[in-house]
Amino acid sequence: MLVTLIPLFDKEMSVRAYSLFTQKKNFLLNPSLQGTGSFDGAAGIPGLEIIENMGIETLSADKEVFVAINNISVFTDIDSQCSAPHGRVVLLMDNSITPEKMYVDRLKELKSRGYKLAVRKLSVQQFEAYREILLLMDYVLLDHKKIDITKARIYFTKVYPNVRLCAGNIQTQEIYDGLVKEGGYELYEGEFYRVPVTKGETEVAPLKVNYIELLNIVNAEDFELTKAADIIGHDTALVISLLKMVNRMSVNSEITSIRHAAAMLGQRELKKWINAAVTNQLYADKPNEITRLSLLRAKFAENLAPAFEMAGQSSELFLMGLFSVLDLILNKPMEEALRMVKVSKQIEEALINGKGKLAPVLEFVTQYEAANWQEVSRLMILKEIDMEQVYEAYIQSLKWYRDLFTE
Repeated sequence: MLVTLIPLFDKEMSVRAYSLFTQKKNFLLNPSLQGTGSFDGAAGIPGLEIIENMGIETLSADKEVFVAINNISVFTDIDSQCSAPHGRVVLLMDNSITPEKMYVDRLKELKSRGYKLAVRKLSVQQFEAYREILLLMDYVLLDHKKIDITKARIYFTKVYPNVRLCAGNIQTQEIYDGLVKEGGYELYEGEFYRVPVTKGETEVAPLKVNYIELLNIVNAEDFELTKAADIIGHDTALVISLLKMVNRMSVNSEITSIRHAAAMLGQRELKKWINAAVTNQLYADKPNEITRLSLLRAKFAENLAPAFEMAGQSSELFLMGLFSVLDLILNKPMEEALRMVKVSKQIEEALINGKGKLAPVLEFVTQYEAANWQEVSRLMILKEIDMEQVYEAYIQSLKWYRDLFTE
């Protein structure tokens, strides 16, 4: 199974929920899936299977998870498929579930059990016909590209004041800012949060310069532990994070200094920790999802190394994923941002020009995270990659990210 999470933001650019997108079979090897979008399980619900296998906390911490259902799976025994709290699961339907009595009654039953309900892919012409269903909805997702959602918002505010609206398919930060200013939407979805800038807007803050220096030190060949430790010592948040890491590894050891703590980790573990922890601090003034995106890309790319027959370059793939949003963090074009960090020519070529040996992995990762299953399927066939390899690589990335921030 292929699985990815799409974030839903609030007006403060904080992630409030995730949509869980899945695909059970290779899109191109199974033509019958064409047009079914992200959901191809007829009787079962793949999203609930993922939640049950991994645990909802691994997927989304304390946030809601939107799970796709269709006109068949809505009648399955949903309780037996997932033991997660009902209030955390939002059953997301589309217009395959019609406003017939059998569907309305089933949705009422699910709502009475504590599940939340959402609907998407409704056209303006269907709003009136779907009245009985819309009265049951907690959320309605409105596609910014396909309908005039401003008019739709006015309509829903008057007719269905209890429904929370999600503005979807938002492509730029400017559109997001405009919709937030307009008001009336609970959630916002789209690629707007990861669209790169095209020109420099601000100077890099002094603290960020220290973080970049630290990244440069540990990613140089045979770096000096003491030099890295001294820079860590200038930042309280990093010191606390380092000490927590060392204490988890050596419970009975007394740490006498920052240099001592760094030495206890050793070069390899210190480098791994710094690349993750420093990146987290570097992105502190950005939406949390940018940090998550960067770290998941890094680990996912690293985990995919064997599948792309690049096991010897797993560390480079990690850094490529980590720095793939550096332009967003530093508010500079990628070429300018990469001048500030010491990365290999192959990483530069992949991030700036989308070319070179590492580029296919980056392309695969970005297509995957956007749930572009048709393109993912094409790339898997082209590279002769097994779906199980991809699934394991992504799931292990989610678990790694969870453990990274677990006290």
